[in-house]
Amino acid sequence: MPGKVIILCAPSGSGKTTLAKHLMSNEDFNLKFSISATTRKKRHNEKDNIDYKFISIKSFKDKIKNNEFIEYENVYDKIYYGTLKSEVNKLIRNYNVIFDVDVVGAINLKSFFLKKSISIFINPPSIEELEKRLIQRGVNSNKDLTERLTKAKNEIEMKNSFDVSITNDDLERAKKEIFDVVNLFLKK
Repeated sequence: MPGKVIILCAPSGSGKTTLAKHLMSNEDFNLKFSISATTRKKRHNEKDNIDYKFISIKSFKDKIKNNEFIEYENVYDKIYYGTLKSEVNKLIRNYNVIFDVDVVGAINLKSFFLKKSISIFINPPSIEELEKRLIQRGVNSNKDLTERLTKAKNEIEMKNSFDVSITNDDLERAKKEIFDVVNLFLKK
């Protein structure tokens, strides 16, 4: 039965996109990814309307004024992320929807969808390992790296606000654990 919501949240570099793709690869879950809108610059490997809806700050602020978001946040300096109502409404009629959002977005989505949703926090093995992963990505300046690590520490402190917390210190184990959690939730 479509219409359930999986909310994934993790500090940048924790592996939530990998785990989201793992969940989406199971056709029985009938999952579609909710594409967030963002004002950040597109990375070299990203595609508009597939990874994110890349829009200008002005357009984003216009959408805020027009009440077009379920939730939104100014996550980093002048970088907004948000969940468009139109995107979710289009999907939820025929599919279960998976979200990949930050902590504030996850808490807002959980309060919006309530029992139709499950919120899952993905823990990095440690802050040191997270820093190593972010450096290996090679896409963040030192300022961005510091900002992301500070944000990660704050996010980890809020993990108890989630229905489930999974530590991604072993990818295969984390994949099995998240699969089992989602499978049980969707069968309820």
